Amino acid sequence: MNINDARDLITRLFTIIDSADYDRLGDVFAADAVYERPGYEPLQGLPRIEQFYRHERVIGSGRHTVEDVTCSETGSAVSFGVFRGTSRAGEALEERFADVYRVQDGKIVQRTTYFFRPAI
Repeated sequence: MNINDARDLITRLFTIIDSADYDRLGDVFAADAVYERPGYEPLQGLPRIEQFYRHERVIGSGRHTVEDVTCSETGSAVSFGVFRGTSRAGEALEERFADVYRVQDGKIVQRTTYFFRPAI
């Protein structure tokens, strides 16, 4: 994977998420993808990832701004940026994030999200 492929894939991912076009998640996630994020058990498989975005995610709407992307030739990529939006309850949200991806055959097979907040 080269940097242009990584940027394109990650841009498409966040375009799909931010526009709530969840029918297109299969364009960027492999059928057996795993998505890990704080506060949830790993989301295993495309149907489970779609269920999360459609029904469980606390975010009502918003936009991810990706500040940078880097990748390796072996199919790993990292992006970081900021999300700004509102919760389903109407509360303002702003959160810095970093995502780590494993990519095979042009699709995400694993995604792990980290949030920038006090922990230890």
